[in-house]
Amino acid sequence: MQFRTLKDIVRLCEERSLTIAALMIEEQVKETGVSEQEVIQQMTDYYQVMKEAVERGITEDTVSRSGLTGGDARRVHDYMLSGDTSSGSDATRAMAYALAVSEVNASMGRIIATPTAGSCGIIPGVFVSSQERFGWDDAHMVQGLFAAGAIGYVIANNSSISGAEGGCQAEVGSAIGMAAGAIVEMRGGTPEQAMHAVGLALKNTLGLICDPVAGLVEIPCIVRNGLGAVNALAAADMGLAGVRSAIPSDEVVDVMLQVGRSMPSEHRETARGGLAQTPTGRKITEELRRRRQENKN
Repeated sequence: MQFRTLKDIVRLCEERSLTIAALMIEEQVKETGVSEQEVIQQMTDYYQVMKEAVERGITEDTVSRSGLTGGDARRVHDYMLSGDTSSGSDATRAMAYALAVSEVNASMGRIIATPTAGSCGIIPGVFVSSQERFGWDDAHMVQGLFAAGAIGYVIANNSSISGAEGGCQAEVGSAIGMAAGAIVEMRGGTPEQAMHAVGLALKNTLGLICDPVAGLVEIPCIVRNGLGAVNALAAADMGLAGVRSAIPSDEVVDVMLQVGRSMPSEHRETARGGLAQTPTGRKITEELRRRRQENKN
C-alpha cells in the first residue's frame, strides 16, 4: 500500500483528487493483481452478506446456542417503530441493525468480520440504516466499504484489531472509527473530515476492555456493537460539522496500541476480569459449564 497512516491517505487523496474509496480500490488492485471489477464484485458480495445478516437478525429467531442472548435486535426495532425513542429513529435503527448482525454471529449465522467477528455489527448497522435513510444504492455502499477498509488497514498495521492483544477498543473501537470515517465520505465530506471523525471516534473508546462472560462473544459484546453504531454516527456528524480531533488521529491510533499493551491480561479477552468476573458473570459461567458436562454425560 502507498499509505501507512491516516495522514498519508489524506495527502494522497488531495494530491490526486481521489476519494478514500478510489484510493483503496487502486491499492487493492495493485496488491492482489486482480482486476478492479473483481475487487469491487468481491466487496459487493460482502455487502450482500451484511444486508442478509441484518434482515435475519430482525426477522428470525437468533437465540444463541448458549441461550444467553437473542431477540434484543427485534425488541429495539419494535421500540423504534413506536416512534417514541430517546435517541431518535435513525440512531435507534442503526442500533437495532448492529444488534441484529451481532446476534446472528452469536447464533452461528453468516456474517462479515468488520474488522472482527466481535465487532461485526457496527459497520452493517451504520451502513444498512444509512442506506435506507438516504436512499443510496448498493454501489455507493460498496464504495463506503472500501473507505472503511482503508481506515481499518491503517489501524490494523499501526495498532491492533485484536481483543486478545488490545482489548475491546481494538475491535469495537476500530469498527466505530471505520464506520464513522466511511459515513463522512459517503455523505460528501472531505478525506480530512473523515480522518478527524476517525480520531474522534477512537478517542471515545480508548481503554475499553475485552471481558466476555464465559469467554463467549455475547455478553457484553453484542450490546457494545449496538451502542458502537450510535457512536459512529455521532463521530461522523462531528466530522461533517467541522469538529477536529485536537490530537492528530494517527497519534490516537498509536495511543490505542500503547493502552492495549498496558492492559492487564485479565482485560484482554481472557474472561478473567471485568464483567466476566462479577458475581453474575461467574454464575453464568458455572451454569454453562454444568450444562456442557451434563451434555457430555
